[in-house]
Formats: sequence, structure tokens, C-alpha cells
Amino acid sequence: MQMYDKKQMLENIEKVKSSIEDAARACGRDPKEITLIGVSKFFPAEYARQAFELGLHDLGENRPEEMHEKKGILDEQGISPRWHLIGTIQSRKVRLIVGEPYLIHSVDSLSLAKEISKRSISKEVVSDILFEVNVSGEESKHGFSKEELLTSLPELLTLPNLHLCGLMTMAPIQHKEGEAEAVFEKARVLFEECKKEGVDTDFWKSLSMGMSGDYKEAIRQGSTHVRIGTAIFGKRDYPDPV
Repeated sequence: MQMYDKKQMLENIEKVKSSIEDAARACGRDPKEITLIGVSKFFPAEYARQAFELGLHDLGENRPEEMHEKKGILDEQGISPRWHLIGTIQSRKVRLIVGEPYLIHSVDSLSLAKEISKRSISKEVVSDILFEVNVSGEESKHGFSKEELLTSLPELLTLPNLHLCGLMTMAPIQHKEGEAEAVFEKARVLFEECKKEGVDTDFWKSLSMGMSGDYKEAIRQGSTHVRIGTAIFGKRDYPDPV
């Protein structure tokens, strides 16, 4: 995998940032409300370090073990990005990551939330989490359905050592204009519904929606965190829409 030179990566970062700002202003939003997460998954730690040095301080990883390893490498270099865990988490991997990410985006079940709570208690930390929701109804997608989340929310609200910070979702690859935005709209509506169910609004502020191919639509629907990989780091060795 060829390493981008700093000039090329900086151009990519600035282009994405400018596009985010334009999309936000076009729908009357303040660009400062939106966090750009550079998704460095499957790229070497050197890519993450270089992005951080160029001012991209929020980085996302899919796999707990990869995030844990990269965090260790960058810690040794005195570099401390805000790490976001955005991929599926197996319960047995929770022990690797509790206390490490700035934000866990992909809590997709009540049982996983309970495990994160338990591990957070044992490590004497509080974990900030988002609930992954499958509002598109795709069988291939992970996450709570709307009904599952609203049914589980009373119990989720009782779990100690967790800050419930909002929702994350992914839209299908768009084949027609507007398909992704319709999914993001459903997530935004569910986000607002959860406020009526007693979530702590001091923390319930995050909507993680939008990747390289659909982040503008996500911003129109209120996304606070966009997860961008290809447009910053280049193509991976396999097809990936992020």
C-alpha cells in the first residue's frame, strides 16, 4: 500500500472539510456542529499519525484489536487522537477497548451495552456510547430496530458507568438520489423520539451518520459526526463504501 505524501493527504482533508462546511451552510447549520472522523481502518498506523499531524484529530477504527494496537503505537509517539470505534464489537472483545475510545459508535444490542457497562465498572471508567440502529431494515446491517431500541431503552437507562450519547446508522449504497437521505431522516426522527423517553439531554447530542458517498445527505438530516475514509486516505485493497 503506497503511502500518501503529506501534501496529498492535506489536500484531501481540506477538500472534505470544505465540502462539509458548504453542505452545512447550505442547510442553515453551523459547520462547527459537525465532527469529521477520519476512518483509518486497515491502513497502517503511520497513516493515522500523518493525518493527526495534519490536524485530523478524530480517527475511527472498525476492529477493537486494530484500534487497540494503533492506539498503543501512537501513544508511544506521544500522539493522542480521539479514537472512535465504529465497527461491530463482539462481547469477548469489549475488555480490549473499554476506557480507550473517545466514543463507541456501534452498540447494537442490550447485551453488548450490559457488557460495556460491566467492564466499565471494573475499570472504574465511564464509557460514552452511541446505539447503532438499523432503520433501513436491511438484513445485512447490524443494529437495533426502532422498536427494539424503544423497548430496551428503559433498561438501557439504568446501566451504570455509561453515557448514552445518541445514535449511529449506515445507509445502503445509493442507487437513486435521495435513498440515503430517507434513511438518515428516519434515524433523526428516532433520535428525537428517544428524548421523550427520558435520555439525559446533557449527553444525548450525537448523530453519527454519513460516509464518503453520502455525508452531504447526512448533514442535511442533522448528522453531528461523519465517518470518512476513502476520500481522505484513498482506496483500500477491497471495495468499501466508507
